[in-house]
Amino acid sequence: MSKYNHIKQSAYHANMQLPKLGLVIFTFGNVSAVDRSLGVFAIKPSGVPYEELTPEKMVIVDLDGNIVEGTLRPSSDTKTHAVLYKHWNSIGGIVHTHSTYATAWAQAQRDIPIFGTTHADHNTIDIPCASPMSDEMIKGNYEFETGFQIMNCLKDRKVDHEEIEMILVGNHAPFTWGKTPEKAVYNSAVLESIAHMALLTEQINSKAPRLKDSLIKKHFERKHGPDSYYGQ
Repeated sequence: MSKYNHIKQSAYHANMQLPKLGLVIFTFGNVSAVDRSLGVFAIKPSGVPYEELTPEKMVIVDLDGNIVEGTLRPSSDTKTHAVLYKHWNSIGGIVHTHSTYATAWAQAQRDIPIFGTTHADHNTIDIPCASPMSDEMIKGNYEFETGFQIMNCLKDRKVDHEEIEMILVGNHAPFTWGKTPEKAVYNSAVLESIAHMALLTEQINSKAPRLKDSLIKKHFERKHGPDSYYGQ
């Protein structure tokens, strides 16, 4: 048995959640799972349909994106995952999808406004949309640069990656992350739901106001604050 079997299993099960949650069609998405002690992560192979995936087909790569174990090519987004893992030591899983509503906001190059308490249950700020990549970055190591596009956006906004675990990449699509692959998938599903509700909100009332600060604070802190009381 491979010493990487545990992260292959983890990455496989997380990837299989994407079609179940309606976050991908065909092969449009990927999840990775990292093992910090081994300095590697497991990621979906490129272009393989979900119904053909197995744990054994997950590809093991190092934090520079080099293949360590596996016979298939890893996801084309592997270098983006590698950059984020290398710079953000606290994350354990990353998800990239082209889910419909989150991707629509990314294509519109717009942050998702915090309109309601569902959004505030998870974030206290608008979900950021990173500016489209420069021509110079596009012509370079594109997937590698995407990682820096994400990190630079959060740095410019003065937002920590542990404060918000989701982002839109302008003209591209969403990325989410978390302490585990399961949490990263959860964040991806939450982001898609928030994106959908925000679109409907603007269609119903194009002048809908941003959620007031007192409600943002209440809903976020009741789930995540020092005196949180949501759940068991």
